Amino acid sequence: MASVAAVEGAAAALRSVLSRAHQAAARAGRAPESVRVVAVSKTKPVGVIRGVYDAGHRCFGENYVQELIDKAPQLPEDIEWHFIGNLQSNKAKALLAGVPNLYMVESVDDEKIASRLDRVVADLGRKPLKVLVQVNTSGEESKFGVDPSGCVGLAKHVKLSCPNLVFSGLMTIGMLDYSSTPENFKALTGCRKEVCGELGIPEEQCELSMGMSADFEQAIEMGSTNVRVGSTIFGAREYPKKN
Repeated sequence: MASVAAVEGAAAALRSVLSRAHQAAARAGRAPESVRVVAVSKTKPVGVIRGVYDAGHRCFGENYVQELIDKAPQLPEDIEWHFIGNLQSNKAKALLAGVPNLYMVESVDDEKIASRLDRVVADLGRKPLKVLVQVNTSGEESKFGVDPSGCVGLAKHVKLSCPNLVFSGLMTIGMLDYSSTPENFKALTGCRKEVCGELGIPEEQCELSMGMSADFEQAIEMGSTNVRVGSTIFGAREYPKKN
């Protein structure tokens, strides 16, 4: 059971994050509704997520397939789940079958996983699934994502060869050295310009998912439409202790 203090704390933190996000949008001359806050609930109990839901929030993110499959049936069906972790092809069917209200996969980083998701959506008879192409803007080997030079090719594959997917934009994970993060955000903005030019779509129809707990306001000011905020809402991650 989630403690009352944990639930109330998360709900209050959510309100603060939403206020800060809206203020950042205003500073950039944008409307508050131009920014989506994904509350990243990995390792957090269902009771705390439910408390944030009861505070009015509907958009949540998870990093691990099994954790999301376990949590989703215990929570209301009108939640829009975002899968934001690395997705292996052999887990795509379990994810889509286990989470009927999966709204978006933000972490498509090669043609193999795109094609696999496309087939699974068709096999399950689901409506087309929104996806983002994950771009490794920092060049770190520890990060997943297509190289910026390959983002146009992967976006084209999704849009032209995967009829059951909806290419919805680009995602990146900035470096932990936040002084470097603006370069990562600038790089993703550049990728969007290139992708939209090649695909012939307006930039405002191509989402930018960038910014997390430590830098989401800066990301919004630099054009992010989708920020992924976990610890600032829910507190530090709660990983099982190893014996």
